[in-house]
Amino acid sequence: MTRPAPKSAGSRALRPAPWVRTRLRAAPLAALLAAALAFVAVLLAAALPRAVDRGADGALRSFLREQGPGPTSLAATAYSRNGALTPRQLDSVLETLRSRTGGSFRLDASGPVHGAQSAKPRFLANPGLSRPEGVDPRLGLVYLPEAAAHTTLVAGRRPGGGDPDAPIQVALSRKASEKLKAPLGTVLESRATIAGPGLAEVVGIYDADPEDVYWTDLPCLTTACQTLTTSNSGPPRRYLDTAALIDADSVSRLESWGEGTEYFWRLPVDTGVLRADLLPGVAHDIASFVAGPTASELGLAVNRPDLRIASRLPELFERAQARQRGAAPLAAIGPAGVAGVAAVVFCLAAALLGDRREGELRLLLARGGSRLSIVGRLLREGAVTVLPAAVTAAWLALVLLPSPRAAASLTAAAAVALLALLAFPVRAFVLLSPPRGARPRRRLVAELFVLAATGAAVFELRRRGVSASAGLDPLLVAAPLLLALSGALLLARLQPALVGALARAAGRRPGVIGFVGLTRAARGTSQGARPSVLPLVALLLAVTTGGFGAAVLGSVDADRLQVARQSVGGDAQITAPRDQAVPEELVRAAGSLPGVRTSVSARTEEDAFIFGIDRGSRQVTVVVVDPPAYAELARTVGRGSFDPAVLVGGGSSLDDPVPALFSGDLGAEAGDRAFRLRVRGEDLQVRAAAVVDGTPALPDWGGAVLVLPARQMSSLGSKAALPNRWLATGQVDADRLKELVRAALPTGVAEKYEVRTSATAVADLAADPLQHSAGRLFWASVAGAVGFALLAVLLTLVRAAPERAALLARLRTMGLRPRQGLALILAEALPQTVVAAVGGALSAAAAVALLGPAVDLSSLVGAQVPAGVDLAARPVLTQALGLAALVVAVVLAEAAVAGRRQITTELRAGDQR
Repeated sequence: MTRPAPKSAGSRALRPAPWVRTRLRAAPLAALLAAALAFVAVLLAAALPRAVDRGADGALRSFLREQGPGPTSLAATAYSRNGALTPRQLDSVLETLRSRTGGSFRLDASGPVHGAQSAKPRFLANPGLSRPEGVDPRLGLVYLPEAAAHTTLVAGRRPGGGDPDAPIQVALSRKASEKLKAPLGTVLESRATIAGPGLAEVVGIYDADPEDVYWTDLPCLTTACQTLTTSNSGPPRRYLDTAALIDADSVSRLESWGEGTEYFWRLPVDTGVLRADLLPGVAHDIASFVAGPTASELGLAVNRPDLRIASRLPELFERAQARQRGAAPLAAIGPAGVAGVAAVVFCLAAALLGDRREGELRLLLARGGSRLSIVGRLLREGAVTVLPAAVTAAWLALVLLPSPRAAASLTAAAAVALLALLAFPVRAFVLLSPPRGARPRRRLVAELFVLAATGAAVFELRRRGVSASAGLDPLLVAAPLLLALSGALLLARLQPALVGALARAAGRRPGVIGFVGLTRAARGTSQGARPSVLPLVALLLAVTTGGFGAAVLGSVDADRLQVARQSVGGDAQITAPRDQAVPEELVRAAGSLPGVRTSVSARTEEDAFIFGIDRGSRQVTVVVVDPPAYAELARTVGRGSFDPAVLVGGGSSLDDPVPALFSGDLGAEAGDRAFRLRVRGEDLQVRAAAVVDGTPALPDWGGAVLVLPARQMSSLGSKAALPNRWLATGQVDADRLKELVRAALPTGVAEKYEVRTSATAVADLAADPLQHSAGRLFWASVAGAVGFALLAVLLTLVRAAPERAALLARLRTMGLRPRQGLALILAEALPQTVVAAVGGALSAAAAVALLGPAVDLSSLVGAQVPAGVDLAARPVLTQALGLAALVVAVVLAEAAVAGRRQITTELRAGDQR
C-alpha cells in the first residue's frame, strides 16, 4: 500500500489563517470596545435584579425587626380549666410546637419562652406598701423554667417549694422591691377573693436586664409598672403593678392565687433569614400554624383542645407585601428605561460596524460566500469578544452583590449577551440581503402602530388607575417608554423640516458655517436620507424615564410633607400638659427662631358645650386663635382653610354673637341663627361665620370643633385666656425648639411638654429601607441610561465622522479656520440635541400629565394620600437640560480628540470618495 506523501513546508505555509484571529489582529481596538460595551451592559443587567432582591430582603427584615420580638413571635396559650399541666408537660408541649417549625421558617436564636402564670393578679393589702394615688398595688405570679439563666440573684435565695400551707415563696426584681417597699422577707398579703386569702413571701431579690428579649410580653417582671385604674366612678388613678417568680413546685398553687392558671409558649420567629420572594409561602405556613391545619394537628398532638395560637405575623407579612408592591413600579421604571437605551446603543453600534465593514462583507459575498456562512463567521468573531466579557461581568455581579437568587440575574445577563452577540450579524444579514422594492408606507405603518399602542396604554391606565399596592404594573412601566418612542418618531418626522427652515434662514445671512451645519443636520447623510431615529429614541428614553421618575419622587416628598404637616398641625407644635399653659415668654422665643414664618398661639378647650342646635346640646372642642395668623397656618397645612375676614366683628355686647368657624358636621346643623356656647362655666353667644373641614390645632381630633377669634379670650375666663398650644410653619429645627422648651420651663416640667415637628414626621415616614432601595435603584438606572444615551450620541458622531472629516478637509483648503470647523460641528450636532432635550421634556411632562392622575402613591408616601403625580418643572427640566449639557460636552470632546486627527489624515491622503 502506498503511503501518501507528507505535506511540504510550502503547502503548510499556504494554509489560510483562521478568520477570527485575523480579524482580531486587524482591528484590536474595535474588538476591545465591543468587549467593553458587552461587559458594561451585562454587568448592569446582572446587577439590577440582584440589587432589587437585596433591597427587598433587607427592607423586609428591617421592617420586621422594627416591630420587636413580641409581634414577630408565635404565642400559644392554654388554661387550667381544661386540665392542669405539670412543668414536665409544659416542656413536652414546647417540644411538640418546636417540631412543627424549621420548614419555611425557623425560630430565632434567642430561643422560645414558656411557663405558667396566674390568670389574674391579686391586689395586695399590706399597709406599708407604696400606693402613689391610694390604690393597692397588684401582684401576679409567674413560673419560668429558664429564669435563672436570665436573672442575677442579689439577695436571698431562689424560691423553693416549701410547705403547701406556708406562704408561696417568690422572688422579686430589685426595682419592684424598691418601688413596692417590699424588702427581703416581706410576707405579701392579698385582698380576700372567692379563692380565699393569699400569702406570698419574698425570699429572693434579683436583677434582670429589661432590654433582654426574654422578658418580652411578660408581666412586669423586671420592675414595678405604673397602671391606671379603669373605673367609671371617677378619674383614672395610678397604681403599681408587678409580678414575682416562683419555682416548679409552686406551679400548682397558681390556681388559688390567680383564680386559674394560664400556660404560655412564645416562639420567636427568626426574621433575619426571611426572603421577600418566599414571603407568600412563609405567610401561608404561619397562617396554618396560627389558625389552620397545623394548629388543629398541634391541638390533637398535645391533647389540648383549648390550645390557642396567635401572632401578628400574618398582618405584618401583608403590610410588608403591600410595601413591596408599592415600591415595585418605581423600581422597575428606571431599569426599563436603561434597558431601552442600551438596546438602542447596540443597534447603533451594529449600524456603525455595518457601515465600516460593508465593503468587506460584500467582497466576501461576491467571492462565493453565502449570507449564512458570513453570518456564522461574524458570530464566531463576536463570540470571542462578547462571551468572555459577558461571563466575567455576570460573575462579577454575583460576587459583588451576594443574593440567594440568581435566576433573574443570569436570565437578564444572558439576554443582554445574546443581543450584543447577534446585533452585528443581524445587521450584516440585512445589508447582504437582495434589495427589495421601495416600500414607503412600511415605516409609516410601523409608526402608526406605535402611536396606537401608546394611546391604548395611556387610555387603559387612565381608565382603571394604578394602585401602588397592586404591585408591578407592566402598563405603568411601558407607558412612559411608549410615550418617549412616539415622541422620537414624531420628532424624527418634524426635525428635517424644522432644521431645513433654519438652514434656509441661515443661508440668507453672511457666512456659510451655520448654513452648512444646519443643512447637514437636516439632510442626515450624504445620500439624502432622513436622520436616524435611534439617537433621538435613546435621548428621549433617558429624559422621559428620568423626568417621570423624578416627578414621582418629588410628588412623594411633597405628599409626605403635607401628611406630616397635617399630623403635626404645621411645621412645629408645642403642646402643654392638661390644665397647663404655654408661657408667653416661650411663645415669643419660639416665634423668633430662625426659619419660623408663621407663629400661632392657640387655646383648646375640650369640655365645652353648645346649646340650641337640632340635637339640643352637644359637646364641642373650642379653639381660640388669632384669625390672620391662623388662616395662614390652615392654608399651609391644607386643613381648615378660611378667609380671616369672616371672623371680623361681633361680640360687642351680650346680644351680639361672636363669629366662629364650625366644623363640617356641626355646621350642617347651624344655619344662620345664634347659639349659646358654655366654656368653663361662662356663656357666650356665637354664630357660624364659615364651615371648615377641621383644625390644624387638633390634627387627630374627629369631634365637633368651634374656632373663635382671640379677642374673645378674655370673655372665657383668666385660665382659658392662656394658650396651651403653639404652632408654626417654616423650617423649624427640632433640637433647637426642644432646647428652648427646656430652657424656658423648670426642670421636671419641661419633659411634660410635647414638641413635634414636621421634619421629624417626614423622617419617620421616609424611614423605609424598601423605598430607599427603590430610590437608589432608580437613580442608578437613570445614570446608566444617561451614560448609554451619551454613548449613542458618540456612536452617531463616529458613524458620520469620515464624511464630516472629508468636508472639513475640503473647507480647510478653502481657508476654514479650526474654530470655524468646531462651530460647524456644533451647528450640525446641536439641532438634534436641542430637539431631543425639548422633546424629552415634553414627553416627560406628557407622561406626568397623562399618567400621573391615575397613580396612587400611598404606599410610597407611607400614609393614605389622594392619587396623582404633580407636574413640576424642576425635575423635568433638570433631566433635559442636564442631558443636553452632557451631549454638548461629548460633541466638543469628540471634535477635539478625533476630529483634528481625521482632518489631518484626509488632507494627507486626499479625498478618495
